[in-house]
Amino acid sequence: MQLPVITLTNSPAGDIELPDALFGAEPRVDIMARVVHWQEAKRRAGTHKVKGMGEVSGTTKKPYRQKGTGNARQGSLRSPQFRKGGIVHGPVVRDHGYSLNKKVRRLGLISALSQKAKEGKLVVVDLEGATAKTGEMAKVVLSLGWKSALIFDAAVDEGFGRAVRNLPNVQVMPTVGANVRDILRYDVLAVTRQGVEALKERLS
Repeated sequence: MQLPVITLTNSPAGDIELPDALFGAEPRVDIMARVVHWQEAKRRAGTHKVKGMGEVSGTTKKPYRQKGTGNARQGSLRSPQFRKGGIVHGPVVRDHGYSLNKKVRRLGLISALSQKAKEGKLVVVDLEGATAKTGEMAKVVLSLGWKSALIFDAAVDEGFGRAVRNLPNVQVMPTVGANVRDILRYDVLAVTRQGVEALKERLS
């Protein structure tokens, strides 16, 4: 697969050959859904917590004698049926993450890259001479017609990253952080030449 390379001023900067194994595969929607679900599960804080019967404050004394009162037998005022009693089977602090095979994660990333290429939303960009000013970058994104964009580079330049950081619909990240969730979230996927090489090395 051959794609033209453009600069930030939307002028041509040559062509690049992309491997069909990574950018021309048939997208697997089911695999991408599995990977995104796995990512979202890992992101969950899992800090929800309620107190059980053994954790609420209160007396340990038996409320009244076992027999002869006409009431149902009770052993503790901290039982869940009483006001201020403990919660039964409530949420506890835990990790919601689970394991997912490397092959599935790799196939999900390839499917996401191929999906963008299939939709015509994959752009190879040359960041030579990129400005470190947020205002200038906002004008560049507007002139390119990008509603939202994710930019991959092998190593993110500090000034360029700082300029893009304050743009609400643009994100730049190193290719080592490439993931299905972010690729699908943004409308346009822009990759540099160095980013393409890093992706090929990572997914080979």
